[in-house]
Amino acid sequence: MPTTNSFDTIRPALDIPMQLGESPAWAAAEAALYWIDIVACELHRWHPASGIHHSWPLPSEPGCIALADGGVLIAMRSGLAWFDPNDGALTPIAAAPYDTARMRFNDGRCDSAGRLWVGTLYEPRDQPLAPLFRVERGTISDSGQRATVSNGVAFSPDGRTLYQADTNAHVIHAYDFDPALGTIGARRVFRQFSDQRQALDYGGRPDGAAVDSEGAYWCAMYDGGRLLRLSPAGELIQEIRLPVRCPTMMAFGGDDLRTLYVTTVRHNRPATELQHHPLSGYVLTLRVDVPGRLETPYIR
Repeated sequence: MPTTNSFDTIRPALDIPMQLGESPAWAAAEAALYWIDIVACELHRWHPASGIHHSWPLPSEPGCIALADGGVLIAMRSGLAWFDPNDGALTPIAAAPYDTARMRFNDGRCDSAGRLWVGTLYEPRDQPLAPLFRVERGTISDSGQRATVSNGVAFSPDGRTLYQADTNAHVIHAYDFDPALGTIGARRVFRQFSDQRQALDYGGRPDGAAVDSEGAYWCAMYDGGRLLRLSPAGELIQEIRLPVRCPTMMAFGGDDLRTLYVTTVRHNRPATELQHHPLSGYVLTLRVDVPGRLETPYIR
């Protein structure tokens, strides 16, 4: 299993740290990267070729975004909204289908038919009561699946496997999925991790994810300072050590989809950690051998 530890090949994409960077998404038509800062309630866009960076304030914490023709769908604590980056207009679509005092939208991904599957975070973080929702043309429905902190939503290249991590449970599940009907089938454990957070060899817990062109599942290990590349059978293929403790999610970008962008966390991290890991909070960039895939846009 190859391990990459050469930090000099991992750099910040731009010289502005986030509080809690999340949900990076590559817009190929714009050759630009979008992402959110959950704590700062902001949407960001960066154009690597020109170095131009924009940010827009949001009315409540965003959990994830989905790119679409002509704009961005944003899942916030308060509900869904449509954002037009051309004029900065934010148009509400649907109110949150949960108690916003105890829950918010979190990680999500579109299936091959352009439906957004967006998980939630149950803020007491002590029970698996957070639903996974399906968003189809602005209509929100409950899939019936539950987690404590839903993350790592992704789909296999053939669209027939849905992945979802429950971060607090240290587990990634894989579901049979019917892309034509948009229905979830049998569930299996894809990868289980140790939950011994005080152990010297603690490797972190699964956060955001992406699937590459070979069908491998990339997972950001929060509090583990690493990215894992897992085979479709859940076997560890590659590990990349990062110069931060808490990566959150990744996206493949660039003309060849071999540039990996990784969002990270600075908010509420210990001072000693920030001293040893000064790149915490930055969007990191590195090159990988296997290209990713263009994510399916949300269909309005």
